[in-house]
Amino acid sequence: MRFENSWLLLLGVILPFIIYHYLKRNYAGKLKFSSLNTLKQLPPSKSVYLRHSLIVLRSLCILLLIVAIARPQSGKKTTEIISEGVDIMLVLDTSGSMQALDFEIEGERINRLEVVKKVVADFIAGRENDRLGMVVFADQAFTQCPLTLDHGVMLEFLDKVQIGMAGDGTAIGSAIGTAVKRLKDIKAKSKVVILLTDGRNNSGRLTPEKAAEIAHKYGIKIYTIGAGTKGQAPFLVNSFFGKRYVYQRVDLDEDTLKQIADISGGQYFRATDTESLKKIYTKIDKMEKSEVKVKEYMEYNELF
Repeated sequence: MRFENSWLLLLGVILPFIIYHYLKRNYAGKLKFSSLNTLKQLPPSKSVYLRHSLIVLRSLCILLLIVAIARPQSGKKTTEIISEGVDIMLVLDTSGSMQALDFEIEGERINRLEVVKKVVADFIAGRENDRLGMVVFADQAFTQCPLTLDHGVMLEFLDKVQIGMAGDGTAIGSAIGTAVKRLKDIKAKSKVVILLTDGRNNSGRLTPEKAAEIAHKYGIKIYTIGAGTKGQAPFLVNSFFGKRYVYQRVDLDEDTLKQIADISGGQYFRATDTESLKKIYTKIDKMEKSEVKVKEYMEYNELF
């Protein structure tokens, strides 16, 4: 419920003045008597208790008139959302090198994949109007989750992603090819692949460059992210003396990732720590925005 002319309710401030004027007029004596002792001995009439009923009724009438001219209304509001979403395939590397402990969360060393999963989960939560899907790859590539608007299901599939679930190589071309298959026949405002890897292509029959050309043919843009510190990265391994850190050189093929992005009209990013990875997904999120139009319809009934 609402009042169309709510400002008119301010007229209610005149009621105290009306009541005050009434009381002043009725209690100001106009006839003078030498003594009221005799009159005081008379039993009071029942009408005495109703002597103020007239001003009460008049005040109530004025109050209701004020409420009426303020136009009270009841009704409902309907909101229609028209969205031209972006279809996005998230392509994640699950090879053994993603076990490197060069990323941190709140001061604790976490392997690359776990950090990526957390950042990607935040990215998914912010794309409520878009269809999202996921491809995981290593030696092989397969669809972990097809395109969906059910982001709850998407997050469940993301939570199940583990290192080694697709082998131990790095088939970047096959991963792009699998994502392109999911997007090529879809009608959407924009079709995007976000590929994250920490290695170089060493498996699969399809080369990354050829896969990027196919993606470009179907109007699919590829953003590539190279993950990992520069130089050597620490790995936790079991040894004769227990668990210890072993440092290995990062084998990231940045040239190929840049070429994939250039061919498809996307962009290459390098993530060397958790904060830079967050900033990359935030930047991509801003670059690929959905167009959302909101229309509101209001229907009211007059209650005056």
